[in-house]
Amino acid sequence: MGQKVNPIGFRIALNKQWQSRWFAKKQDFGLNLAEDNVIRETVRKSIEGAAITKIGIERYANRVRVVIFTARPGIIVGRNGQDVEKLKASLAKKTGKEIYLDIQEVRTPDADAQLVAESIAQQIEHRIAVKRAIKRAEKTAMELGVDGIKIRCAGRINGAEISRVEWSKKGKVPLHTLRANIDYGFVEANTTAGKIGVKVWICKREDFQPTRQARGGDRGRRNYASHA
Repeated sequence: MGQKVNPIGFRIALNKQWQSRWFAKKQDFGLNLAEDNVIRETVRKSIEGAAITKIGIERYANRVRVVIFTARPGIIVGRNGQDVEKLKASLAKKTGKEIYLDIQEVRTPDADAQLVAESIAQQIEHRIAVKRAIKRAEKTAMELGVDGIKIRCAGRINGAEISRVEWSKKGKVPLHTLRANIDYGFVEANTTAGKIGVKVWICKREDFQPTRQARGGDRGRRNYASHA
């Protein structure tokens, strides 16, 4: 039976980057790795509904830089920056280090695999038909100008007694081509019948830029807020 390797890990050092970027001595590596998990869990639990796609972590001596990629930066920043200051204080207390927060806005959430997977999972939890959610996500992504999108949902779909797989693909998604710019996202939808796994693969051009109509103008991704 064929198995699929994680497309992002498969392309590390080619066209993808590590989400944790730092070096450590052997005796410190495990502590830093555990601390990274604590930082990511704290951020995601503290800011629900912020549409966070990924969290990058960089380390400089006794300072940690946390880069949050989100489609809703306003939720993280809060009124007059109060929420982001609370988050920074919470992270500093748990790690015992100086925290620098960098919030990057994702301008095209409908072309981000993780955010698309989360959107489909939320629709499934709200009892929207799986096929309908898949088709809607495909249509929106293709309109943004991606090369292709593949979506796979597995579990007791629509409360069925026997688990099954519902999947669809539009355009090209060459998983075996290492130079291909493949984005990948995975989320579990919690339903009354059990968990339904949602996987999304999106193939983008190396120089991918969303169409003018989808962007609402010629604006690119911007750094919404930086807090030292």
